[in-house]
Amino acid sequence: MAPSFLDLAPVVPVVVIEDASDAVPLARALVAGGLPAIEVTLRTPAALDAIRAIAGEVPEAVVGAGTVLTPEQVTQTVAAGARFLVSPGWTDVLLEAMQASGVPFLPGVSTTSEVVALLERGVTEMKFFPAEAAGGTAYLRSIAGPLPQARFCPTGGIGPANAPDYLALPNVGCVGGTWMLPADAIAARDWGRVEALAREAAGLKTLRTQV
Repeated sequence: MAPSFLDLAPVVPVVVIEDASDAVPLARALVAGGLPAIEVTLRTPAALDAIRAIAGEVPEAVVGAGTVLTPEQVTQTVAAGARFLVSPGWTDVLLEAMQASGVPFLPGVSTTSEVVALLERGVTEMKFFPAEAAGGTAYLRSIAGPLPQARFCPTGGIGPANAPDYLALPNVGCVGGTWMLPADAIAARDWGRVEALAREAAGLKTLRTQV
């Protein structure tokens, strides 16, 4: 079985890009810091151009699209070069489009019933969102026993202080977060600082092996 993109790095940066010209240097900084999987959210008009630029100019990055809500966005982002898809939630229509896309995807869940419904459809990898608000590590630990086949990328309210707690769980492959992308660093185009913060986040993998 091919390795999951959940195993590429302990942290997936969740990126909101306002200016598409920032996409390539930002992606290069994240990759240099050890975080190759980059989720570009579809929250800004620049998102598709940013995905296209990273896919075309930073081949060592595994760029994906986040906040995917419609089948049309699935088609657009994959055409732009997205290599994985992430949604905050799912419907049958959206799930069918993601399954047909040919790239890995993480449908969002926050309840046990949603997890079971996805397992019933053959989906075992999911986004747990909003992680902290939906029950955090206690919730994921509780469902690991009855639903061991489900693996998660928790996102929402996760930072360097609590990320190791999530990564220590057997059903967590990685976490999503924004803390290596502080707004002032992006505004100043301080890619060196982004790289340094990414390197610290990538180092959480070492902490995980010691748990």
